[in-house]
Amino acid sequence: MTDLDKHLKETFISGEQVYDGHFLKIQRDKVALPDGKSTFREYIKHPGAVVILPLFEDGTVLLERQYRYPLNQVFIEFPAGKIDLDEDPLDCAKRELLEETGYTANSWQFVCTIHNAIAYADEHLEIFLARDLHPGQSNLDDGEFLETYRAPLTELLDAVKNGQVTDVKTIIGAFWLEKIQSGLWLKS
Repeated sequence: MTDLDKHLKETFISGEQVYDGHFLKIQRDKVALPDGKSTFREYIKHPGAVVILPLFEDGTVLLERQYRYPLNQVFIEFPAGKIDLDEDPLDCAKRELLEETGYTANSWQFVCTIHNAIAYADEHLEIFLARDLHPGQSNLDDGEFLETYRAPLTELLDAVKNGQVTDVKTIIGAFWLEKIQSGLWLKS
């Protein structure tokens, strides 16, 4: 945080974990506000995750269809997964791509970090571009059910535009891929 931001900073006073789940934890902290008053902040503690943008030589992308219980619907998504304790994000990306899709990639490039729920979670997503893809056998986690398919990036962008794709990591990934393929961002 820079000196320019000090007038916006909230300062930790005390805190407690109010929920300790297998995957998520919920924290409740008392904080001092910039004006000296205090309040409480409740937020989800999340270990972080990776998102993989699998791009084939012909310009198609590998996508997944997966049911998401909190919203009771099937979503179109890029492959993604939780970073394990002390796991390197790139190693996680390689593991998740193989587990979920069966694919491996010979070329990996870090794209960006996003924070998808800054008001109520500390989750961060590390996005990687995967190229030179080779098929293999997937190995889904117990209780994980999904299907994969290839689609032209233009089709994915149309699905974003018409509201068929609403998953934020997939929308951001599609926009990044559009810039990458056009040569505007990163090396193509």
